[in-house]
Amino acid sequence: MAPDISNSTVEERREYIKQIYPCIADCDMCGLCQVFHGKDAETAYDDYITGKRSFVDVSTDYRR
Repeated sequence: MAPDISNSTVEERREYIKQIYPCIADCDMCGLCQVFHGKDAETAYDDYITGKRSFVDVSTDYRR
């Protein structure tokens, strides 16, 4: 479960994103950057990490 923005720190949210979307440095095998439209996970989830939007809200942006 993603840490809620109301009771977690920026560091906790950043670590959560790093754990669930690890960069394996093999873009041909992974494909995460394509899912996030050319961005790495931390950049894609910046609004969540900084507490501006919930994890679910940001995730919805990339489910289209």
